[in-house]
Amino acid sequence: MRMNERPTDAAAMELRHLRCLVAIVDTGSFTDAALELGLSQAAVSRTLAALEDILQVRLLHRTSRSVAPTTIGVQVLARARSLLNGADELVREVATGHSRLHIGHAWSAFGDHTTEFQRLWHKQHPETDLRFIRHNTPTGGLAEGLCDLAVVRAPLDLGSWSHALIGQEARLVALASDDPWAKRRSIRLDEIPTRTLAIDRRTGTTALGLWPGDEQPSIEYTGDIDDWLSVISTARCIGLTPRPQPPSTVATASRIVPCAMPRPCPSTSSGASTTSTRPRTLRPLWPSRSTTGSAKHWSADSRA
Repeated sequence: MRMNERPTDAAAMELRHLRCLVAIVDTGSFTDAALELGLSQAAVSRTLAALEDILQVRLLHRTSRSVAPTTIGVQVLARARSLLNGADELVREVATGHSRLHIGHAWSAFGDHTTEFQRLWHKQHPETDLRFIRHNTPTGGLAEGLCDLAVVRAPLDLGSWSHALIGQEARLVALASDDPWAKRRSIRLDEIPTRTLAIDRRTGTTALGLWPGDEQPSIEYTGDIDDWLSVISTARCIGLTPRPQPPSTVATASRIVPCAMPRPCPSTSSGASTTSTRPRTLRPLWPSRSTTGSAKHWSADSRA
């Protein structure tokens, strides 16, 4: 909602305005944001009102019980996080002579290659600290401004991101340790419809198109990876997953069995691919116009 019709004044915006917005959303209330920022609740309210006045939009939906960003507020929040992270990194880099690269992921990072990647990065780029951030969104926190780049497995519209294909991962079946299938050496894809399949609604990589329409498994959707692990550990459900990062990210579903996949179908005459049974692709994403210095190392290092 437009607050008024006068032009916005970017020069009037300060980092304190953005920190206030982020603190309110992250803590869930003006009271807790005030405690975190060391301000009075009235000062937090005034600072947010000033930011909304500068931008001429309503940033938050407020009730007596909850605070949530508006549609435009979600966009402003992501940019605010990015700007604040950039400012904090600038101060840190000047003070220490080291920059930092944050890599987001929904889970498992680079799988089997995570430790090797961390060691190679430290050896080749000692001036840039590497940090992994797990965030349960399709872009691993990139769209939310929580990282410089992200590793993704789930299918996404890649049009707004720069990206690179760095590998493919075989599918595995995640099972409870006492599951009837836990002692098997492999499980065929066409056997899975006899069980209930758990899929993380936000970051899952399993599509029902893996099976014909009349042979699809029953699905139990979960809200995040932790819930996905929990339902699998009960042996009520099984899951399909790329290879997890060791030590096993699927500790509660402590048995991982290879999934025997059929050969990929060839492309149709129209050029449309029907290879839904191919291994999952692994891609890093970063903003197309990224100016993050440490992110510029990415293209070469990710293919090393």
